[in-house]
Amino acid sequence: MGRTYIVEEAVGQYLSNINLQGKAFVSGLLIGQCSSQKDYVILATRTPPKEEQNENLKHQQKAKLDNLDEEWATEHANQVSRMLPGGLLVLGVFIITTLEMGNDFQNALRRLVFAMEKSMNKRRLWNFTEEEVSERVTLHVCSSTKKIFCRTYDIHDPKSSAKPADWKYQNGLSTSWLSLECTVHINIHIPLSTTSVSYTLEKNTKNGLVRWAKQIENGVYLINGQVKDEDCDLLEGQKKSSRGNVQATSHCFDVKVLTHLLLNSDRRSTATVQICSGSVNLKGAVKCRAYIHSSKPKVKDAVQAMKRDILNTVADRCEILFEDLLLNEVPEKKILKKSFTSSLTEFLSPFRDPL
Repeated sequence: MGRTYIVEEAVGQYLSNINLQGKAFVSGLLIGQCSSQKDYVILATRTPPKEEQNENLKHQQKAKLDNLDEEWATEHANQVSRMLPGGLLVLGVFIITTLEMGNDFQNALRRLVFAMEKSMNKRRLWNFTEEEVSERVTLHVCSSTKKIFCRTYDIHDPKSSAKPADWKYQNGLSTSWLSLECTVHINIHIPLSTTSVSYTLEKNTKNGLVRWAKQIENGVYLINGQVKDEDCDLLEGQKKSSRGNVQATSHCFDVKVLTHLLLNSDRRSTATVQICSGSVNLKGAVKCRAYIHSSKPKVKDAVQAMKRDILNTVADRCEILFEDLLLNEVPEKKILKKSFTSSLTEFLSPFRDPL
């Protein structure tokens, strides 16, 4: 039996309101959260057309799905992924067509799902665990027949074939979701060794952030001031209603991160002298937020969502901060000769507003 997707009713309304306006198809992203038993889709967002696509609207009426711009759709996924809070992911893609399509159409969607996941994974400072759900969804809506075809692909298996999945709507899906908030103070010093002068700024910064990410991964997380066992229910200790349902006194949890010292007490430390051509200093504070479903959430799931938002937030802000430098960097030189001190603050976006 395939996976079950519980979908916010507003997503169905959004999809039904999309007008093809003479185009052969319209595609977009599905955003939500995975769990061991079922997945949740709380948002859909259409991939904006390119300017030249708007100018050639008449020609698009006869266009085939082979003309699906994989690079453009992948870049859209990267930009949306930047704005998502912890716990939310791009779960897959949707496409709306006037006609039912065949195998060629499914192959195009399959390639798109794998390309998007590969591109987004390059930007991450963390990896999916073996226990996590590795299936991503494709949703095909036929505007003329109103039929829905929902299928999944295993992104860990390049040869995986499509599996059918259930698509079920539910009203007010995310209204009872839990949120976690955390402020992390950043002070990261990244020396640029003379042995790495040929590296781009992006690669040097990424290498430094990978070392810092290990501290965040191995940190101790206090939830409302307490250390909880990772296998415990996040809502353990909350009062129950007369019907036996857990009633959270607050939908928001305060999280604090305690990181270990870099030096390990059971191992002798040695000083390393490096000749550096420069350094990058990242200082400031980032306010992070994560969301998790309210269906028996585990502490480990909440902590994982918060960890990933911390890592994503800092990595994405660095990328945004250095974007102009990366675009204007001279390919022949690619040598950083200055030291940058940057203040990282929360990057506000519609996706980071409370659900």
